[in-house]
Amino acid sequence: NKIKPGVAYSVITTENDTQTVFVDMPRLERRRANPKDVAAVILGGGEGTKLFPLTSRTATPAVPVGGCYRLIDIPMSNCINSAINKIFVLTQYNSAPLNRHIARTYFGNGVSFGDGFVEVLAATQTPGEAGKKWFQGTADAVRKFIWVFEDAKNKNIENIVVLSGDHLYRMDYMELVQNHIDRNADITLSCAPAEDSRASDFGLVKIDSRGRVVQFAEKPKGFDLKAMQVDTTLVGLSPQDAKKSPYIASMGVYVFKTDVLLKLLKWSYPTSNDFGSEIIPAAIDDYNVQAYIFKDYWEDIGTIKSFYNASLALTQEFPEFQFYDPKTPFYTSPRFLPPTKIDNCKIKDAIISHGCFLRDCSVEHSIVGERSRLDCGVELKDTFMMGADYYQTESEIASLLAEGKVPIGIGENTKIRKCIIDKNAKIGKNVSIINKDGVQEADRPEEGFYIRSGIIIILEKATIRDGTVI
Repeated sequence: NKIKPGVAYSVITTENDTQTVFVDMPRLERRRANPKDVAAVILGGGEGTKLFPLTSRTATPAVPVGGCYRLIDIPMSNCINSAINKIFVLTQYNSAPLNRHIARTYFGNGVSFGDGFVEVLAATQTPGEAGKKWFQGTADAVRKFIWVFEDAKNKNIENIVVLSGDHLYRMDYMELVQNHIDRNADITLSCAPAEDSRASDFGLVKIDSRGRVVQFAEKPKGFDLKAMQVDTTLVGLSPQDAKKSPYIASMGVYVFKTDVLLKLLKWSYPTSNDFGSEIIPAAIDDYNVQAYIFKDYWEDIGTIKSFYNASLALTQEFPEFQFYDPKTPFYTSPRFLPPTKIDNCKIKDAIISHGCFLRDCSVEHSIVGERSRLDCGVELKDTFMMGADYYQTESEIASLLAEGKVPIGIGENTKIRKCIIDKNAKIGKNVSIINKDGVQEADRPEEGFYIRSGIIIILEKATIRDGTVI
């Protein structure tokens, strides 16, 4: 009855006597992560060379995905669903479509940020020789705007979450921040198990029994790669899954204590430009760098092949990842389009977006983006069609056809396999896009297409004439 919260009760025993001693103890409580103390920085300024030609006119985070979304919607929606309402988006290359999408989607369209904000920070030049350089890497991009976190309105931000704009996943960032606080980490890396075939594409880590990162290698090859193998049963994988995925890969999602990030970028490593290859490996010895193991679906879709495979995987009956979740929805720009109209079509394992017109056609294992038009006899298989930004009326289409021109969409009796069709493409009648020769790599911009990893990419606004065979 004498025991109370905050008091330790102890009995000291000697040979003949007993004595009760009361010692005042502080109440031990877990410090809860508060989203008001967290800011997110989304890196959207990369050149996007690995996703070229999809990034020839638009920034990587503005590339369409899933039929009606843009890649930027994934980290933005994860932030909103995690109650993080202070968001900075860093932009540089081809930023106009990205800026436009953010403005249309997240400024006053029913998405409330309360006392927070979404702020686009575009790459700028300043007077002086040093100020004439653009972003040199992920760390340099954040360094250029480090003054933002020294501003009075952001003085209460204790932790900064750094995010990439080319990943496909659903994540509660506050669980990551809570883990960061619980371990009193200076830096926390969100990590995922990686298969042998793709491990060299990522930064790989080794951790000790307490989850502390003891070694980091950015995209190792050969013997360096094999040296980064670990027993992933120690992070919760089954023996079968651990054999399949013997590496721990950094997801490119980081949490920094604000003061640590400022010190690293301004004072410790003022000339280091990249988080993965420079800042993180250098910080391991001097800071408490922890790994947070993320076990749900995550895919880096920064290459044409991974983007294509991840996109078409959405069409499976039971996909590993899906945009449909009423508790944690993904947000995008409202288009106010009518329902899709389908006349006498055969559709199997497909996603058909809003405002499409499909007539006497076949769609299998494909995604059809908004405002798409598929005419009679079209066969679409293993294809991601991104759709159009505007409609052409029936009279406009008839006029174009009468003049021998090609309207937006896909014309009669055209067959398409294993293809990505960018926005506003015009594909004529009796066209065959099947890569009949099995070409793996080709550049044909004058003909309106590229081939990457055997996947044909029809360029944005390209025109493929009637009867063309690719």
